[in-house]
This record gives sequence, structure tokens and C-alpha cells, in this order.
Amino acid sequence: MKLIFASNNPHKIAEIRNQLPHTIEILSLEDIGCVIDIPETADTIEGNAILKADFIKRHYGYDCFADDSGLEVDALNGAPGVYSARFAGPQRSDSDNIDKLLSDLEAHTDRKANFKTVIALHLQGELHLFTGLVVGEIIAERKGNDGFGYDPVFKAIGMDKTFAELTLVEKNEISHRGKAVAELIAFLNRQ
Repeated sequence: MKLIFASNNPHKIAEIRNQLPHTIEILSLEDIGCVIDIPETADTIEGNAILKADFIKRHYGYDCFADDSGLEVDALNGAPGVYSARFAGPQRSDSDNIDKLLSDLEAHTDRKANFKTVIALHLQGELHLFTGLVVGEIIAERKGNDGFGYDPVFKAIGMDKTFAELTLVEKNEISHRGKAVAELIAFLNRQ
């Protein structure tokens, strides 16, 4: 089976390729010649995943899937949420986003947060959604050098390491994206 993953983010592509069985070939947007940024104008994580998958299906005709992820922090009323990638501005800087998050949380003792991923799959004329959620907390300073996004400041419940301190295999076993991809794989294996 060949599916388009509506992303050019090398970190996401590597994480997902690492989890999929070898019977499923993943192609990126670059692989199909799509070099534009697909608009993410929905006000929910689910909505953005659907927008991206719909765009590829409509413009390229391929069976495809798209994901959208966000960090939702309780003390910030769910922010940054759908704006996670551009929380500190349109430059989409992981470092700037973490700086803003830590600054916004300075006055808060409640540091509970969750990472959420929704995958929208267009397959044989039908749309399917898969959701992964991991609950944890935002720590006060960066730890670890792996991962991306908010990984250096997010620690899942029951873990003594941040996502940025975990190996890719360890992270995929517990992460929001890992859980959503596991649901996607289970579904594809039943097809």
C-alpha cells in the first residue's frame, strides 16, 4: 500500500515511517511535488488535520493522511493548542515557542498539559479520524536534545524524562502521535 503523508516535516515523517510496517510505503508532499504550505485555518486540531488531508485528495487525487498536533496547557485555557507551531509568531521557532510558554507559565503552579494528535485518513473514498493523547506536565527548564517542538519541556505522567530525553522508539511507545499512528496502523491492517 502506498499513502501520501501530507507533511514535509522530516521529524514527523521519520517518526511515522519508523512505526509503519514495511508493507505500507509513505510518500511526503515533496515526493509528489507539493511544495506549498497547506493552509491550516481551522480552529481545532481535528479541523486542521481534515483540511490538509482534503487538500491533497482534492488537488492530487491520492489516498492520503494528514496529522495535526498541539500542546494544550490547562493553566493557559488549552493554549497554545491549534497555534502550537506558531505560538510565539509566524517564524515557527521551537525555541521561541518554548520561551513564550515558559514565560506564560511563570506565575502558575498548575503545569498540567497534554499533547494531542489527530490523523485524518482519506482511503478509498472515505474519511477516517484517529486520535492520540498523552497527559503530562510542563517542566521549568529544557532537558534533552532529541525530539522537536515542545519535547524538551514536556514530561509525560509516570516518566522521569522529557520527550527530548527519550529515544525515538521510547517516544513512539507513549507519545500522542505514536498512539494515533498505532490506531491508524491497526485500521490499515484490517483493510
